[in-house]
Amino acid sequence: MIFELTDQNYETVLRNSQHAVIDFMAEWCSPCKMVGAALEVMDAEYNEHVFIAKVDVDANPELTAKFGVRNMPTVLYLKDGEVLDKQVGSTTKKILEEKLKAILQN
Repeated sequence: MIFELTDQNYETVLRNSQHAVIDFMAEWCSPCKMVGAALEVMDAEYNEHVFIAKVDVDANPELTAKFGVRNMPTVLYLKDGEVLDKQVGSTTKKILEEKLKAILQN
């Protein structure tokens, strides 16, 4: 199960994660559910190599603003807390996975 980041816990969690994928989503967003399902599968496959989390934008406005997220879904790819890549809008598991593999090689 994907970890849920909040305005209160994100600094501690991200500080302890070299590679991270953060899914900014909303419960009412249909494309978010499709991306979320793909990330759930990826979490099971890559959980030893990367931290995958989700952020409910409605419940966590501070974190959403910190990363400048305006559209959903937005998936950020981080290394050592720095955003290296992002995916905005609905996409396939294949594309999400390609971006993940790219940050793991850095």
